Amino acid sequence: MTALIKKLYKKTRATYYYYTLNHSLKGRYENFLLQFFPRQHAEFRYKRVFGRELNLEHPVTFSEKLIWLNLFWKHPLKTECGDKYTMRLYVEKLGYRNVLPELLGVYNSSSEIDFKALPQKFVLKCTHGCGCNIICTNKDELNQEMARQRLDAWLKIDYSKSAGELHYASMKPRIICEEFLDNLDGKQPTDFKVFCFNGKANCVFVATDRDPHGHTDKYDFYDFNWNKLPYYKSSLNADREIPKPASFCEIIEIAETLSKPFPFVRMDFYNIKGKAILGEMTFTPSGCMSNDFTDLAQQTFGSLLVLPKPV
Repeated sequence: MTALIKKLYKKTRATYYYYTLNHSLKGRYENFLLQFFPRQHAEFRYKRVFGRELNLEHPVTFSEKLIWLNLFWKHPLKTECGDKYTMRLYVEKLGYRNVLPELLGVYNSSSEIDFKALPQKFVLKCTHGCGCNIICTNKDELNQEMARQRLDAWLKIDYSKSAGELHYASMKPRIICEEFLDNLDGKQPTDFKVFCFNGKANCVFVATDRDPHGHTDKYDFYDFNWNKLPYYKSSLNADREIPKPASFCEIIEIAETLSKPFPFVRMDFYNIKGKAILGEMTFTPSGCMSNDFTDLAQQTFGSLLVLPKPV
């Protein structure tokens, strides 16, 4: 049966059959591919996003190589550092505990959280995925029951199955509470995301104009001389120049040290009162399939990303 399905998929590329299905069946079909045939699922999604076939035999572009790493480079350190809690242990082991936000608590479920013991401002994060954050700027206004419900729902998500990011599969779902990073201007701090290839920082991806929930509206790439790079769709760029962070040199030094074991990792930092603070390490940005990168970015990053042997 498995051989027959593979043969059918290879022959049709699933395209015709997919578009004859209704919305519910489309979702089931994609989940089926994702759980049993991750490579075919990646090929299917890539064709839908980019309008061309995925080249995994001789990957060239940034997205193709990220997908290759996701499928074939399953190094345990990638799972350790992709987990927002165990990443902290890796960072501390290398002597950089001072760049981590203060840890206020670790929980296996929301029922373990004692909100009375937390400060007025804090951040709750699920450790096994992305975007599962609750940013509390005033505890008196927080709907605690709704927060618990959201956290428990997020804990049930397996991102290796829902998004195809396979290094999430063996992560233990947890909640951490970290200090609120206050920049004293009342705004969410700017995110400075350093693109690192084999331990060498190349450029900085800057995310600005965040709303109170942490969602970002504007993105820009900068080189180390703080010149803008045409690596992202112009419609998503900020309409102003973003100041170079005071901790820029510190950010680059830390990023290069922590990224040495990895073919690619995005190191996400904040500049808080002139000090570098590490938020997370990201291995599969946008699920490896963002079509917001320009062709120049796809080719440039693709040439910088040297693939290792499969693990």
